[in-house]
Amino acid sequence: MKQTTRERMQETAGHPLILSSRVVGTAVYNREGDRIGEVDDISIEKEGGRAIYAIMSFGGFLGIGEKFHPIPWSLLEYDVEQDGFVVPLKRATLEGAPHYDAAEIRELGGPKHRTYGDTIFGYYGSYGVAPYW
Repeated sequence: MKQTTRERMQETAGHPLILSSRVVGTAVYNREGDRIGEVDDISIEKEGGRAIYAIMSFGGFLGIGEKFHPIPWSLLEYDVEQDGFVVPLKRATLEGAPHYDAAEIRELGGPKHRTYGDTIFGYYGSYGVAPYW
């Protein structure tokens, strides 16, 4: 029998680590309780091992035209009651945030990672997020 996200999170309650397979697919809500999406992927710093971005996807149909929104990981707070992450963003704020297509999102960790990072952290800077470098 497949575990629900809540069962998986409760199983690791008080434990400081979690497998990415347990995070991908977890719902993301704004502070008003509106579901604004789910974690589609996680971008991890190779050397330090820190999660840098939660990647959320919006739009498109069957993966065509889909846009990916990297949200600085530090903006996500897990809420057991919501069984998901809560961010201080409204859907419109997220929809207006930097977003990329599937080919571009793979470049987040590539040679232009600072260019992408400047854009992403510049946008979310008003929420108290500082670049990871």
